[in-house]
Order: sequence, then structure tokens, then C-alpha cells
Amino acid sequence: MTLRRTRAYAASGLVLAICTVFAWQNATAAHNCHAAATPGVNWHECDKKLLILEGQDLSGANLFGVDFTSTDLRNSNLLAANLEKATLVRASLADSTAKGARFDRIEAYRTDFSRMDAQGAVFASAELQRSNFQDANLTNVDFTKAELGRARFHDADISGSRFSFANLARADFRGATFTASIDFDRAFFFLTRIEGVDLSNS
Repeated sequence: MTLRRTRAYAASGLVLAICTVFAWQNATAAHNCHAAATPGVNWHECDKKLLILEGQDLSGANLFGVDFTSTDLRNSNLLAANLEKATLVRASLADSTAKGARFDRIEAYRTDFSRMDAQGAVFASAELQRSNFQDANLTNVDFTKAELGRARFHDADISGSRFSFANLARADFRGATFTASIDFDRAFFFLTRIEGVDLSNS
């Protein structure tokens, strides 16, 4: 092997090592599971189970695929946060603000969303069986294709919300209110509780 070729291989190895270091640094900066809860934090697919995060500001945060199983997120600010494909099983988001947040395809069985302000949020194709939306502001929320079996909407404001193709079997809408039309196009109703709810304008 000539000296020139040896030097070329050495230079290539050095470049590869430098690129690897920079790639690792960029990946670390891109999502840091040990970062504190702050606006815009990137917790992409991090494990945040069984934590107390009450009252934290996670506005604009990247929470894609985060595991929040049984985590306390009460009174949190989730304004415009991305929680797509997150796991929120038995978590509590009661009294939180989540205007414009993305909850697409989340797993949220028995999750507490009571009194949450989720105006304009998206729950498309979400798994929300037995979840509690009591007294929540769900104005213009998108529940398209969501699984809402046995979900509770007592006294929630569902004005302008979309439930097209959603599974509403045994869901409870008693006391729910709305001042704008609701889209129930091809939603599945089975033993759904809607007593006293005026659907004439839906």
C-alpha cells in the first residue's frame, strides 16, 4: 500500500469519525429525554410514565410517541403541543389547556380530560375508551374515526366538533351543550346516552 493511499484512508477514517460525533450530538440535541419540562421541549418517544408533571408549561412541545402512562399532567399548558401517537393510559390532563394540540392516534384508555380547554384540538383515530371529558371545552375538536366507547361528555361544550366515523357505543353525552352544528356523519351509535341533548341542528 502506498503512502498516499494510507494517508487517504486515514483522512477518510477521520472524516467518518467527525461525522459520527456530529450526528450523535445533533441527535442528542434533537430530542433529550432528560430535559426539563419547558415550552418547545423535544421529548420525542421518551418514557415519562408515572411522573408528576402538574402545572408544567409544555406549550409547542414535541411529545410524539411519549409514554405518559399514569402521569399527572393536571393544570398543564399543552397549547399547540404535538402528542401524536403518545400513550396516555390512565393519565390525568384535568384542567389543562390544550388549544390546537395534536392528539392523533393516541392511546388514552380511562384518561381524565375533565375541564380541559381543548378548542381546535385533533383526536383523529385516537383510542379514547372510557375517557372522561366532563365539563371540557371541546369546541371545533376533531374526533374523526376516534374510538370513544363509554367515554363521558357530561356538561362538555362540543360546539362544531366532528365525530364522523367515530365509535360512540355507550358514550354518554348527557348535559353536553353546543351552539354550532356537530358532524356525526356515519358515526356508530349503540346504547349511546343522548337524553336531553338537542341534536336538531347537528
